[in-house]
Amino acid sequence: QVQLVESGGGSVQAGGSLRLSCAASGDTFSFSIFVMGWFRQAPGKEREFVAGINMRGGSTVYADSVKGRFTISGDNAKNTVYLQMNSLKPEDTAVYYCNANRTFFPRRNYWGQGTQVTVSS
Repeated sequence: QVQLVESGGGSVQAGGSLRLSCAASGDTFSFSIFVMGWFRQAPGKEREFVAGINMRGGSTVYADSVKGRFTISGDNAKNTVYLQMNSLKPEDTAVYYCNANRTFFPRRNYWGQGTQVTVSS
C-alpha cells in the first residue's frame, strides 16, 4: 500500500506560479517502478490528465493545455514528484490530484486526496 499526499496548492492571480508536491510513503519498494502523474478536476468537469513522468528514466508527457507552462519532475531518493506551474490561467483552476501507477506486478494505482488551485483574473 502506498499513500500519496499533495501540497502546495493555493490561490494566485493569472500569470502567477505555484509548485505542487506529491510525497509518497508506505510500500513503495523503489520509487523508480512507478509512473507518476498529475490530474485535475474542475467543478462540473471530468478529471483530466495534466502531466506524467516515468520515474525510471525520467521521460515526461504533458497535456496540450499546459505544455510550455507546466513542468513535472521527480526525486526518487525522496519519493516525491513535483509540478511547477507557471503562467497560470483562470482555466487552470481545479483540484489537482497526484497519481501513482505501479508498473511491476502486482499492478496497483493510487490517488492522493487532492489540493485546490485557484487562479483569479
